[in-house]
Amino acid sequence: MFPNRMRNYPQFTEEHDALRRTVREWAKTELHPHGEQWEAARLFPREVFDRAAELGLLGIRVPEEYGGLGLDWWYTVCYAEEMVHCGLAGLTMAMLVQSDMATPVIGEIGTDYHKRNFWAPAVRGEAIAALGVSEPDAGSDVASIRTTAIRDGDDFVINGAKTYITNATRADFITLAVRTGGKGYGGISLVLFPTDTKGFRVTKKLEKLGNHCSDTAEIAFEDCRIPTRNLLGIENMGFAYIMQNFQGERLVGAITALAGAQRALDSTVQYCTDRNAFGRPLTGFQTVRHELVTLESEIEAARQLCYRAVQLVIDGDDMAIREITMAKLIAGELACKVADRCLQLHGGMGYMAETEISRIWRDARLITIGGGTSEIMKEILSKLGGF
Repeated sequence: MFPNRMRNYPQFTEEHDALRRTVREWAKTELHPHGEQWEAARLFPREVFDRAAELGLLGIRVPEEYGGLGLDWWYTVCYAEEMVHCGLAGLTMAMLVQSDMATPVIGEIGTDYHKRNFWAPAVRGEAIAALGVSEPDAGSDVASIRTTAIRDGDDFVINGAKTYITNATRADFITLAVRTGGKGYGGISLVLFPTDTKGFRVTKKLEKLGNHCSDTAEIAFEDCRIPTRNLLGIENMGFAYIMQNFQGERLVGAITALAGAQRALDSTVQYCTDRNAFGRPLTGFQTVRHELVTLESEIEAARQLCYRAVQLVIDGDDMAIREITMAKLIAGELACKVADRCLQLHGGMGYMAETEISRIWRDARLITIGGGTSEIMKEILSKLGGF
């Protein structure tokens, strides 16, 4: 192991450590033992949301007025990093979609009605949330979405389809991107869409390479009517809201990816220490030791980049676009690299489906795609750099 890594970072207080212990204990004792069962079922129980709410994890940064803990981003970091101990990246992703991807925008631009009828129930675990942006013909290219919301009196009539939507099969509401105006980014709005609305349906539950215990689906809207008061913010300003919301999604995604990479490395160090070849432990070979310490160094460097982005957000740079984009790019690519190198060091054992390292390898692949591909991250950075 790498004992020096556990030294205290100055950002974390005893209160942060207390939350870490709570999340770690929950993840290890209540979630991890069910991992194989939930992966095979392609779904984890609804009650996990209830338990997360009891622990306050679905509203860490939400004001107490709406049922949250009213804490800062460092507590979210603790939560995201410690959830790795459940060994289920799909479950972690579903929880973070609820707390950090589908709902923060409600707190930022929603009315009191939105906050009390959508945000607060999500914080209490009474409502499951999903984020509906991607479409069959519009993934990273958000400005090309086609799902429409046409005003008809006091209602929006919604028609269209979305895909790759996490939590979709059991979501109670969707923070939904729709087209309310003309072509391009200037005609997009955000609405809060209750899934018990007539005309809504889940058309297909999708089978994924990894993250098996979370549900991902295609959904469709056929003449669905919702009240216009469900509009979030200003009509036709949705693209800007989505881009701002992406920053938190990408930052927490980067932190979670690095936590997974660290878990892969730690378990691989233990394996290489215990596993003998040619009369000595694998760590007795210089090439193995050098591989391990190189990966540890790269994880630490990426962690510092993520922590820098978090501090900028706390200091008032709500978007910190450059640093968050870098963090998402570097953490995502590194998570895939670490998982691949660690699987290689496990040899034939790593190729077995029942081993944790093989699950980490499958699950890690998503981070360079979800929330904006690595290629999109590079394009954003090139534009910020004036290229």
